Amino acid sequence: MLSVRGLDQYYGGSHTLRSIDLEVPAGSCTALLGRNGVGKTTLLRCLVGELPVRRGTVELGGADVTPLPSYERARLGMGYVPQGREIFSRLTVSENLSVGETAAGGGATVERAELEELFPILRTMRNRRGGDLSGGQQQQLAIARALISRPRLLLLDEPTEGIQPSTSKEIGRVLRALLARKMTIVLVEQYLDFALELAEHCAVLSRGEIVLRGPIGELDPAKVRRHLAV
Repeated sequence: MLSVRGLDQYYGGSHTLRSIDLEVPAGSCTALLGRNGVGKTTLLRCLVGELPVRRGTVELGGADVTPLPSYERARLGMGYVPQGREIFSRLTVSENLSVGETAAGGGATVERAELEELFPILRTMRNRRGGDLSGGQQQQLAIARALISRPRLLLLDEPTEGIQPSTSKEIGRVLRALLARKMTIVLVEQYLDFALELAEHCAVLSRGEIVLRGPIGELDPAKVRRHLAV
């Protein structure tokens, strides 16, 4: 579903991503792990077209999307839930979802009833402003907004950051349901246990490079944890 080859990215004079090669199989979850500041969020932003790349290619479903702006990548099937959620705090839950429908550019969208089955909280808080929701409720709204355009690939940046364990379990339940429907997910996560429950494949970043990769069952958990410890 996603293929990244030789991707390099710079921030000023700093070489932030170094020769990233990544293959994300369709219909599965691939976890991107690593300490804070190693380039995980930067990589996701390069994948969705928010940041330019100096070298390398990004392919979605075999098509080269490297030169495309982010809105065109979204219409080709990339969904993105950024770190910090970035919902519209002054808009209601329903209006936030309407923004997602508009961004689909006239393509097929998910019915609200289907989203409310995944996230019952959306039904009870349709008319509440996004800024009045808890962090966990905002995260559920952000994921629903990304799903509304029926993406083939869902990119999630730290979906459990700053939310209660019960809500993390709810988000895990939804992601497992999406994987059962053969959605492809790239998950940036700091909580190893959460990632291991969902992912079939894993890539570990350190200082802008992938230092470990492979199927979850073939990686040594102790080696992975060494790259996550502060």
